[in-house]
Amino acid sequence: MPPQLSPARATATLVALSLAAFAYVTTELAPVGLLTVIAPDLDRSRSEIGLLVTGYAVVVVLMSLPLTHLTKRIPRRRLLAFTFVVFVVATTAAALATDYWVLAGARLATAATQALFWSVVGPTVTGLFPPGVRGRIVSRFAIGPSLAPVLGVPLATWVGQEAGWRTAFAVLAGLGLLAGAVVTALLPSFPPDAGGAARGTMPDARRFRTLLLLTALGITGAFCAQTYITPFLLDVSGFPESSLSLLLLVGGIAGVFGTIVIGRFIDSRPVAAVTVPLAVVGASLLLMYAFGTVQPVTVVLFALAGLAFSAFAAMVQGRTLQLAPGNTDLASAASGSAFNVGIAAGSLLGGVLLPAFGPRPLTLVGGLLVLAALAVALVDARRHRAPHEAARPVPVAAG
Repeated sequence: MPPQLSPARATATLVALSLAAFAYVTTELAPVGLLTVIAPDLDRSRSEIGLLVTGYAVVVVLMSLPLTHLTKRIPRRRLLAFTFVVFVVATTAAALATDYWVLAGARLATAATQALFWSVVGPTVTGLFPPGVRGRIVSRFAIGPSLAPVLGVPLATWVGQEAGWRTAFAVLAGLGLLAGAVVTALLPSFPPDAGGAARGTMPDARRFRTLLLLTALGITGAFCAQTYITPFLLDVSGFPESSLSLLLLVGGIAGVFGTIVIGRFIDSRPVAAVTVPLAVVGASLLLMYAFGTVQPVTVVLFALAGLAFSAFAAMVQGRTLQLAPGNTDLASAASGSAFNVGIAAGSLLGGVLLPAFGPRPLTLVGGLLVLAALAVALVDARRHRAPHEAARPVPVAAG
């Protein structure tokens, strides 16, 4: 049993961990916005700077399960404190880098700690609350990482343009230090197996494997289109380049709303929490293929896709904590790997199709892949008909 926390302390810990996730995601994506600033400063091509993001994602995929397995007996407070220390040191090293390879090495070190952070943060933060509200806790935690592309990356880009890209990384290091200090001060220390969310509330190995499959498939479809949404908006919909920031902001705000809404259904309507976001993303992408030249329709569909995608991402984390057949840290590492495999595969697929066919067919291919993931989810739901499955969780100690 972990020590009991007051609601105020548990909520403060939740906010600090969400802030840490915001810092991690912003740091991961920062080179995208800072690309045109870093490249000339380090005398590298834009594609080489882009590899800083690709390499980061590859490390997260490869290191999630091994690192989680190696650290499974370390108390979460100590483990998270270690990840924050490495994050701050590595991000500071990035801020001081005068050489491409130093910057690359610093980012790979940060990526390794992110792999570990995402594997343990879900069980850690939800374990502070009663099982019946954990779906809502997942959605509240997800607000931080959802805000990173909308708020964090634009702010980092602005700081980088005004004060230099090294200053942007220094600010992110400071943000990680703040979040890490608060979490370390508030989070109690207890053995991992004693955490309230150390085991799934409805463990089911078969359904968990299905969740991994539909996650990888759905994210592949979404990122096939999403990675190249900028050329779609410019070349297909005909928006001026000056409107891109506003359009991306609209999609990001819709995404934050999606993470909040889905929290009401992860616990009470788990099947709908899986199928509805997939249906909305898939339908939105197919309709964008059909009506992408109509600007008002495109804006609405783009916002709907952003809302549903963020809801789906939060659902994956919440559903993982329900279906995990064993240790939830390892299960979270597996679902995180499936998510990142989808990101890599979708980006690669879109990159292969784009030169030959242009951006418009990417929404068609992406939409069909997302609907294939929906079909997998529907077959799984039919095979395991349980109208009130959320009302019959395995007893888990609250804490």
